[in-house]
Amino acid sequence: MLRKLNRILVYFTFLLMSFPLVGIAQGFDLPEGQKYQKVRFELINNLIIIPMEVNGTELSFILDSGVSKPILFNLSDQDSVQIKDVSEITIRGLGDGEPIKALSSKGNTFALKNVQNRDQLLYVVLDKDLNFSPSLGITVHGIIGYDLFRDFVVDINYASKVIKFHDPASYVYKKDKRSETLPLSVAAKKAYVDGSIFLKDAEDLPVRLLLDTGSSDAVWLFENDEIGIPDKNYDDFLGKGLSGDIFGKRTKINSIKLGSFSLKDAKAAFPERKSFGAIRYLGDRNGSIGGEVLKRFNIVFDYTNNKFTLRKNKNFKMPFHYNMSGIELQHDGVRYVSESIANSNGVVQSNKKSFGDVQILLENRTRLSLVPEIVVSGIRAGSPAEIAGLKEGDVVLSVNGKSVHRYKLQEILQMLNEKEGKRIRVRIARQDKDLLYTFVLKDLFKEKP
Repeated sequence: MLRKLNRILVYFTFLLMSFPLVGIAQGFDLPEGQKYQKVRFELINNLIIIPMEVNGTELSFILDSGVSKPILFNLSDQDSVQIKDVSEITIRGLGDGEPIKALSSKGNTFALKNVQNRDQLLYVVLDKDLNFSPSLGITVHGIIGYDLFRDFVVDINYASKVIKFHDPASYVYKKDKRSETLPLSVAAKKAYVDGSIFLKDAEDLPVRLLLDTGSSDAVWLFENDEIGIPDKNYDDFLGKGLSGDIFGKRTKINSIKLGSFSLKDAKAAFPERKSFGAIRYLGDRNGSIGGEVLKRFNIVFDYTNNKFTLRKNKNFKMPFHYNMSGIELQHDGVRYVSESIANSNGVVQSNKKSFGDVQILLENRTRLSLVPEIVVSGIRAGSPAEIAGLKEGDVVLSVNGKSVHRYKLQEILQMLNEKEGKRIRVRIARQDKDLLYTFVLKDLFKEKP
């Protein structure tokens, strides 16, 4: 079983409790006469990362339709954000840990280009252990969700990585035969959609699912009398919530259907019920849909009119990603690497920053670059990597002969999980020794001959 602080699969839906009542916020708006604001975003491990200024300081936020109020959780000594009207609160979210103390701050100015709110409530988590940046490979300072979805028609183009925040009063639905609009239910500042799932030897089962852009997973389901866990499954660490680790069963289902769109052999997980201790009553909710499903569509969220529009995009037929190697990675500080910068004729090549931001030239022949250190942050028990001998804490140097410092964290993970049956060679550093391990990727759901 994986046990680690951070991992690439993260789940950001937080339930906030025990905080003081506050007045109604002013809300986000656009300048008079502007109908929408276009914003480019980064898609990192199925999560939408947007820039957001908080009281004049530019930070990075995950756009999370499952969170009620903005939360800051990764402020370092280098981040200078002025907040005011502060009080101490207790918040609790997913996970089986204890509630944690945080700060509540009113009257903050949030700006996303021309989108602004001059009276935004936010929460600040001071626990430095709650930091998802190492697992994502980029700096992320917080999450924001409901307030933006409430005030705009949010048009997310996952294919082009562009969001348009439309003024609901001026938004006009376009006639498009390739799109489908479904009813959207908004309750307790969260959005739900009805769909169906197909399990082996069972009829289509109707399900009500939370729409959660802040989950990098595909589908989470809650076990009940009708929804059973498929026989082929394995124990897995599903992510980290605000209140601790979330464990459960990893599996796949025959299909999930939203309107007329059907996704076959869909990746799914069944979280342990104790991870939802903060949610006393789930009502008719049967689970959630995360980014690995949502990215297969271009989506329009219309909370004002309770509508949810889907149009499949170029990602629709992509296979679902499974961690076949069993390895999880994260950034863990920095290290120096050396690189020869002279060609075969002895001519020094240009000092192009192919990697690393801090570089030292030695006699015009060697360049030392300061690059992120990539470490094994967790290994699934019984996985090919664990059987081969890899251990948590190993520093990864190369994968299949490719030096990892030249690649983004997500690209390295793709190398480690490319396809079933592929032989993987991983060179690591452990206690001042370079070691090479090999293993073959294994499909845990493949039928044995």
